[in-house]
Amino acid sequence: QVQLVESGGGLVQSGGSLRLSCATSGGIFGAYVLAWHRQAPGKQRELVATITINGDTNYADSVKGRFTISRDNAKNTVNLQMNSLKPEDTAVYYCNAPSYPYWGQGTQVTVSS
Repeated sequence: QVQLVESGGGLVQSGGSLRLSCATSGGIFGAYVLAWHRQAPGKQRELVATITINGDTNYADSVKGRFTISRDNAKNTVNLQMNSLKPEDTAVYYCNAPSYPYWGQGTQVTVSS
């Protein structure tokens, strides 16, 4: 059974940091691409970062230089280190494998100004 469980969200002041983690099961960690997305209130879900099975990464322009995606092959987790957070980063953050129709419940990130 495929599962994705996000954690690590919370309330942080502008300029602060958070580290999100996504625990996977059911074989989805072996997907070629894993990704983090986010959805702010009233907005469409947007792609934040991707990482391939080879470790190649890509980022949305809005987070480039501030966020780092990584994968822990021993724990089957995909992580998102978020630094220099801004109020506009406030959203529910989700992980997924874009080639699969599965989503976790998300984790709320709120950045106060």
